[in-house]
Amino acid sequence: MKRREFFKQASVATIGAAAATTLAAPAIAQDKITWRMVTTWPKNFPGLGVGAQNLADRITKASGGRLTVQVFAAGEMVPGLQALDAVIDGSAEMSHGTPYYWQNKSQGLSFFTGVPFGMTSRELTAWVRYLGGQELWDKIYDQFGLQGFLSGDTGTQAGGWFRNELTGLSDIQGLRFRTPGLGGQVWGKLGASVTNLAAGEIFAALQSGTLDAAEFVGPYNDLALGFYQIAKNYYFPSFVEPGLATEIVVDKAKYQALPEDLQEIVRVCAQASYDDVASDMYANDPRALNALVSEHGVQVRRFPDEILEAGAKASMELIAEIRDGGDALTKEVAESFVTSFNLLRQRTEGTDMPYLSAREKYIKYE
Repeated sequence: MKRREFFKQASVATIGAAAATTLAAPAIAQDKITWRMVTTWPKNFPGLGVGAQNLADRITKASGGRLTVQVFAAGEMVPGLQALDAVIDGSAEMSHGTPYYWQNKSQGLSFFTGVPFGMTSRELTAWVRYLGGQELWDKIYDQFGLQGFLSGDTGTQAGGWFRNELTGLSDIQGLRFRTPGLGGQVWGKLGASVTNLAAGEIFAALQSGTLDAAEFVGPYNDLALGFYQIAKNYYFPSFVEPGLATEIVVDKAKYQALPEDLQEIVRVCAQASYDDVASDMYANDPRALNALVSEHGVQVRRFPDEILEAGAKASMELIAEIRDGGDALTKEVAESFVTSFNLLRQRTEGTDMPYLSAREKYIKYE
């Protein structure tokens, strides 16, 4: 989808949805409930915005209409980066975003999106579902009356769009770079001037020169956002976002007030969405990348080893600082993450990596 067509559709959808925001409270009639989901994504945004809508539709259908979820894209009810606050203040019952957007509330939340040089998507899911991660996540959100669930998986992301080719660390000094979360802090340690912007704001900042570089997700999303029009150097892979997760967050009291079957529908539909978004990304990222290269002259590059090595060192320093910090709950999250990471990497590096190395070396289909 071309950027102009994408945002034209988004604008029409925004106008159409504006009247719907006049709903003052969740509708409850004849045992039917309507919840409002606010998202951090533009309307019909590939993978993530579409994933939010698909999740809402899945919950509505699975519940037979007993729980209907209405979706409001970024800017329709609140700005994208205020989605979580809308649930906290009761303007909405559910948000769809990613935990590291809210690290100003607790740095521990960033661990549930992704850690630089940290867990892959499969490892992160194992930690959250089976190694105590969800329970720690619950502790953080309990402070705000919220409940979080994994809802999407982008896989390992792209490293970002840069106006100029990177030859080493000297090229990063003072670089104005859009990148959030713990990864943003790592890039800051390398010398970049880091900021976070919602998806729909990044292109204009690149175009105006406010930003020198930006990363968002990967080819599927980035093609729609049009970054290739400003910067032609596209770096792979991201070393700060190795397996990124999105979330839904619900008002916990309203969630617990649902009948048990509807609670389970929300939980299971979120889990299904996590896997569905991953498949969508895997199917469409390579096709989008081919278009970026063949149709738009994008140069695909790898980060120099000097940057990778410095990034790894900065990441370990950051995690050490968090583990030694004063926030007891964040420290508990970091300790759990590191313990689980050391366990799970045995499986990934001992089984998956040797297989992938062999496949790359020996398998060539015409």
